Amino acid sequence: MQRRSFSAQGNFYLHAMFFFLSKVLNFLISPFNWLLLFVLFSFFVKDPKRKKRWIIFCFSWFLLFSNPYLIHKLTLNWQAKQKLMQTGEQYPVGILLAGFVSFNYESKQGFYGGASDRFIQAVRLYKLGHIKKILITGGSGSVKRQEYKEADFVKGQLEQMGVAKEDILSENQSRNTFENAQFSKKLLDSLQIKGPYLLITSAMHMKRSQQVFTKAGVTTVAYPCNYNAIDNPQDFPGAIIPSHNAFTGWDHYLKEVVGLLMYKMTGKA
Repeated sequence: MQRRSFSAQGNFYLHAMFFFLSKVLNFLISPFNWLLLFVLFSFFVKDPKRKKRWIIFCFSWFLLFSNPYLIHKLTLNWQAKQKLMQTGEQYPVGILLAGFVSFNYESKQGFYGGASDRFIQAVRLYKLGHIKKILITGGSGSVKRQEYKEADFVKGQLEQMGVAKEDILSENQSRNTFENAQFSKKLLDSLQIKGPYLLITSAMHMKRSQQVFTKAGVTTVAYPCNYNAIDNPQDFPGAIIPSHNAFTGWDHYLKEVVGLLMYKMTGKA
């Protein structure tokens, strides 16, 4: 019994460390953050030749990661393809991944973010009869503010949108995609609801999410939404003029690519 307690405690600290390191990693992989560091470093370089090389390097870095065309193509390649539901196609549960709500800590009110298309599509699929139940999975992605549980807020929102209480499943303890999969599996197994399930998350996040859920033993069918890039032709000026939005696109792209790599290296995907 004591050995099992130590094992559970060890897993808790391991998951907590993984959660913390993932937040640090998000900062380290941001090209814009590195640009700021490179520019700052160039100010302290005394040698004129080295300083000139650093200025050229910073300018080249800026042109590369602010280019809209490059990140647009990479995003299109990474995003999951659109799924068109067929007439009569139905799943017992639609698993809705949290990550689209932010909280005001004073008013304790939740606000929808850019990924809220996940919520819209989940309600739409339920109303159209493609999913019988909605499982909202996600607690808090904040390192400090763990008392604000996204699943609890979304559960109330689903009820307001006309989803029957008995058709809403929720778990509010998970803090990342790995825990989404682990806790969702426990809940679905406890209710003896058999898959496959419809996995509802952002198109950029789908590849990592589905591999993590599969590794956890949860069979899913991908229903991507919240597309960051649409496959429309870009005009010439829009493809070459530097854009601050490109840096944001790189943050999203590298978060998923590096995140999936780390999950594979640690056996989580």
